[in-house]
Parts: sequence; C-alpha cells; structure tokens
Amino acid sequence: MNSFFAILFRQKYILRWGLMRNTTPESLSEHSSETAFVAHALAVIGNRVFGKAYDPDRVATLALFHDVPEVFTGDLPTPIKYFSSEMRSEYGKIEEQAVERLLTALPEEFREEYRAYLAPAEADAESLKLVKAADRLCAYIKCLIEETCGNREFENAKKATEKKLDALECEELAYFREHFLPAFTLTLDEM
Repeated sequence: MNSFFAILFRQKYILRWGLMRNTTPESLSEHSSETAFVAHALAVIGNRVFGKAYDPDRVATLALFHDVPEVFTGDLPTPIKYFSSEMRSEYGKIEEQAVERLLTALPEEFREEYRAYLAPAEADAESLKLVKAADRLCAYIKCLIEETCGNREFENAKKATEKKLDALECEELAYFREHFLPAFTLTLDEM
C-alpha cells in the first residue's frame, strides 16, 4: 500500500493562522493552490514583461508542494517558527524528516521524481525565489481580505508581511502588486 497521495489530500485538515481569529479559516490545501496560482503568474510576468526564461509549470508545481511537510508538522505559527535561530534550525530538521517520511509512502521508482518537488535542488533557486515571493504575497492577501471583512486581528501581520514583501528584490512581485493586488479588496460586483 502506498499512502503518499492520501497523505497529500490531508492538507485540507491543516488550518493556517492558528494564533489568529479568522473570519474565514484557511486550510493548507487552499493556501498551496493559491500560492501555485500566484507563483505561476510571477513566472509568466517574468517571461513576458522582463524577458526571463522561467518554466511557469515547474514554478507552479514547486509552489503546490512547498508546504506539504506540514501535513505532519502542522502549520507552526511564524512567531514560534522564527523565535530563535535554534528553533528555526530544529524545525528545519523536522521538515526534512517529514519529507523523508512522505517519500517512503511512495513506491521506490517514484521517490526521486517527488523528491525534486519536496526537497528541490539548488538548481531551482530562481524558481524558489518566486515561490517564496508568492507564499508571502498570499499571506499578505489573506491579511487584506481579513481586514476588508473588518477583522483588525490581522493588522500587525499585514504590516510585518508588507515589510517582508518590500524587502524582496523581485521585479515580478512588484509588477503583480501594482497591477493585480488592488483587485483583492474589491467586491465581486466591483470586479
């Protein structure tokens, strides 16, 4: 029996933003798909606007798998995950163990194929930069949506995430923020 895909489907049970009061809960599955949409868009922007040569499908797939180990670890809140360098280091080791556990849930002949998504190589550095930007942008969008719903709980998270976005040197991200981000505060009728 191979349980890899059954484990992946459990992402819908992992809720994000555990320390925050949410107007709308967000599952890991939702976050991963949204991050994949945005990461794909960033790759397309890079190619079409800035003349780069990203593989949008690869970038989207990396984004889709970027948080899969959290099926075992849960979504560790940012203040805890980054409490100290020791904490981040130990959590990194736990994530590596989770990846290995996931890979053992596959037949041997598939493991390296999926290792390339769960533990990407250094060759994917440029693609992973877009995934990181998309991940942070999706967190920011969550904050915007909560704020639009009148939830002040996300004010500090929004400010902190915006600072992190501003610090990223990613022209694709800047383009997305300018051209697409404002629509996330609109109602359906306004869109």
